[in-house]
Amino acid sequence: MTPNRRTFMKRAGSVAALAAVGATGASAESGWTTRESPTGSTLYDVEETTAGVYAVGAGGVVLERTPKGYVKVLDGGPTGNGNSLYGADVTDDGKRLWFVGSSGAIGEYDVETGTLQSHSAPMDVTNNFNDVSVTGRAGEANVYVAGDSGKLYYSFENGESQTWEYTTPASGSAINAVDFHDATSGHIVDGNQTVLYTRDGATWDKLGIENANHNFYGVDSDGFDDVWVSGGGGTIFHWNGSEWIRSDTGDAGQRDIEVAGTDTGYVVGGGGKVYDRDAEKWTADATPTGQNLKAVVLLGGESAVAVGAGGTIVER
Repeated sequence: MTPNRRTFMKRAGSVAALAAVGATGASAESGWTTRESPTGSTLYDVEETTAGVYAVGAGGVVLERTPKGYVKVLDGGPTGNGNSLYGADVTDDGKRLWFVGSSGAIGEYDVETGTLQSHSAPMDVTNNFNDVSVTGRAGEANVYVAGDSGKLYYSFENGESQTWEYTTPASGSAINAVDFHDATSGHIVDGNQTVLYTRDGATWDKLGIENANHNFYGVDSDGFDDVWVSGGGGTIFHWNGSEWIRSDTGDAGQRDIEVAGTDTGYVVGGGGKVYDRDAEKWTADATPTGQNLKAVVLLGGESAVAVGAGGTIVER
């Protein structure tokens, strides 16, 4: 899931204010704290916008982080039918939150006005969508949607009707995650242990990874020579432009990864596991939860938010 990650610089004091919002438990050793959640349903993705942090999850729930804590701003997904939301991303200016999910659900939420537009079932497709990446400004975005059927759906006109196209980048295995580092350049990972790249947003070529022996769940595309992949068996892979470098963190599947530069990043996964990248090494962080974590977003510096099963929200 993960999806294209962008960090929006907060107003002074807003990152520090994380510590003041609905704390229910903390790990003094690593600084991770559990936050009160208005849902017991699984949260599958989390993003930062100009209006703050948003999380999406089962049943079509969308949560917003406010000064008083996390609150529901949507329930039922973009169509109101309760379609679960599995992936989210934000426009380059941080003003629109896009999310996708089951039965062809696609929504575009204006975080400044609170208005929602549904782009669901493009081309009459009602398959499950696993992830989304958007590039460009609000109202002018390129939208890339990862399909569970192995198809990548895309629109270069903000998801408007009759502007969608699709391609099958590889073998037809489910595309688990998509992330773009500029308007038409990015990466996907699929259920056949394959990483693919595009330079035009429409045609795809294989990048790896040979003999990985584990499924891939998350991708962070920071450039053609800077790609991170998280997968089963605690595996993390980094493409540096010439080779894939593998790290192993243990048995827990790593569901999502986000890295900024070479020394700051997090990967999250099963059993509440979080690994922190520091000095080019991955180190386990103690967290106050044993729930499976599904996604993580960096907020600047070492601050981050991760979400997962049971409506779990943890912040650092």
